Amino acid sequence: MKSPSAIDEAGSAAMRAYFLDLAHYHAWASEALWQQVEGLSDADYRRDAGLFFKSVHGTCNHLLVGEGRVWWPRFAEGVSNRIALNAEVEPERAAVGTRLLEGGRRWQSLIETLDGARFAGSLDYTTTQGVAQSLPFAATLGHVFNHATHHRGQISAAITAMGYPCPEIDWVRMLQIESRRQAT
Repeated sequence: MKSPSAIDEAGSAAMRAYFLDLAHYHAWASEALWQQVEGLSDADYRRDAGLFFKSVHGTCNHLLVGEGRVWWPRFAEGVSNRIALNAEVEPERAAVGTRLLEGGRRWQSLIETLDGARFAGSLDYTTTQGVAQSLPFAATLGHVFNHATHHRGQISAAITAMGYPCPEIDWVRMLQIESRRQAT
């Protein structure tokens, strides 16, 4: 039995295709959810909703930190930033949305540039606390998208609890919508 890190050429192509699909979903789901976040009153956007990062605003800022300041630089630039995971990097809601959506869209172009062997390698970086780390590249890239899905789910639940509508943002929902568009 092959280890998960033993990826041949066909496996590399499949990994790239999978991560391109995942990056596409990531951008789509972020845009769909952000449309609902824009409809929140400022009080609801900023109030403590019982989330790990307190409010929708705090959770969106955490996504900006995690994706834009922590993981993107590690994957795209080989840079390991030291930053608090609860840092408010963007106080204004419109700017939060712009940066989240721009950040979500750029993963596809990065993944397209990756050599197939890269997926079988490791990602060497330093944690936000300054500890050297080496993890499987593909699994860690998967974490980036899983992490965002986790926090989109928290935001979706908070918005629903506040009485606002939330879009269906399951990956299969996106596939169904796109399949219908292609059929017409």
